[in-house]
Amino acid sequence: MKVAPAGMVKVEYEDAQVRVLRFKEAPGAKLPMHSHGAYVTVGLTSDVSRYTFPGGKSSEEKTKVGQAAFSQAVTHASENIGKTATEAVMVELKTKPAGTVLTGADDMVKLNPGACKVEVDNEYLPVTRINVPPHGKLAMHSHPSANVVVYVSGLRTKTTTADGKVEESTIAPGTVKANQPGKHSNENLGDKPSEAVVIELKTAAK
Repeated sequence: MKVAPAGMVKVEYEDAQVRVLRFKEAPGAKLPMHSHGAYVTVGLTSDVSRYTFPGGKSSEEKTKVGQAAFSQAVTHASENIGKTATEAVMVELKTKPAGTVLTGADDMVKLNPGACKVEVDNEYLPVTRINVPPHGKLAMHSHPSANVVVYVSGLRTKTTTADGKVEESTIAPGTVKANQPGKHSNENLGDKPSEAVVIELKTAAK
């Protein structure tokens, strides 16, 4: 996004399928007219924005912390019309839907119905919200395609892969991780609930 003023937009990750952008906007900050392909946004703060479209029409939108939304390709200008600074992560999709099937015997949602909720499911992707209680676990499950995880809350976690490898890590709120297909279980080692949004790709790898 070459039109963005310095410091407002940062490319956090990019490959053949996605570009991950982090937006940080002060009250009153504006982005001039620009375009996106299809994308998912995850709000890391609550905010109020005004969007103006070619032709002059405009709309206002309120976003809550952790809210995830999918949008088709769009051209617009934007303005933070709230009274506080805002932060959000956008995952732009660079390739077209490929008909990838993500469900199966090891499906994350089927194996962890109490912790996982699908909020969006279309030809591009499912968006799944994961809430794990303190010291709670996600049973061993598969991610058949590349995926992006946005951690709404921070956590201390233990990940165990299908071949028995164990990794413990501390993840800060707002962290974004791009992952390749894999199979693992997860455990929240902390004393607080954890929340994350998982975006799994049905789009072509190239």
